[in-house]
Amino acid sequence: MIKIGVLASGRGSNFQSIIDSIDSGAIDAKVACLITDNPAAYAIERAKLHNIPHVYINPAGSKDIFYKTIAGELIACGVELVVLAGFMRVVKKPLIEAFPMRIMNIHPALLPSFKGLHAQRQALEYGVKIAGCTVHFVDEGVDTGPIILQEAVPVLSDDTEESLSARILECEHRIYPRAIKLYIEGKLSVTGNTVRIED
Repeated sequence: MIKIGVLASGRGSNFQSIIDSIDSGAIDAKVACLITDNPAAYAIERAKLHNIPHVYINPAGSKDIFYKTIAGELIACGVELVVLAGFMRVVKKPLIEAFPMRIMNIHPALLPSFKGLHAQRQALEYGVKIAGCTVHFVDEGVDTGPIILQEAVPVLSDDTEESLSARILECEHRIYPRAIKLYIEGKLSVTGNTVRIED
């Protein structure tokens, strides 16, 4: 059983989907800690409900010190895989170097399209017919790391940012636990920017 560390800034619905997958036995893992940069994040309430240790780390000041502090907390908890669940910051070198190709993120677009904030709005403004979500490993870029899994979502003619976001979120809750499970089972290998999934 591997230990997962979760970073979240907000409501933590993907955090909940991971907790639920562990509780159901779908993922053989334990959430060792939740780290947040927002003392009002609802993700903290989810952690409390499931007796998961949680820590708030103030993001003010040096980014390097902030990410070194996060890395130190994760290492102290014995974390083997770091999962970003609505963590609204670009991860910097001190954390990436501590967990190379061991940090996952989920993004509400079919990367490499529509990186960064408001991906669903970007998709609607561009007029695409297919949107979706992507689980990827984290590198020093913004949503540029090797892609693990993707799922497509049709864009409907009457979609708003809210309605499209809600349908994409349902997919996120499916594919994020699946990607974590593949990692735990040792089925992911990274060559360059390509992730291979073994049968």
